[in-house]
Amino acid sequence: MQYLLFISGGEIVLVMLLVLLFFGAKAIPDIAKTLGKGMREFKKATNEIKREINDHTSDIKKDLDDVSSTVKKETNKLKGGITKQFED
Repeated sequence: MQYLLFISGGEIVLVMLLVLLFFGAKAIPDIAKTLGKGMREFKKATNEIKREINDHTSDIKKDLDDVSSTVKKETNKLKGGITKQFED
């Protein structure tokens, strides 16, 4: 049995018939248009939020990368100094 969003085919047909009865055949295209606009706006808002989060976190990521590279450089210097002392 195939399910779409946990709804079986028979339930989808029943919902479509109820929508047809409540709103009529002429109102369904308007409803679909309104739903499409709403989904577009929601997707646009979601993308805007993602973009803002990425913009704000990119500075933090850059700072963390700088700190990480500095720590790696200092660690390599210490390793080199320790290795040099044991070789002498």
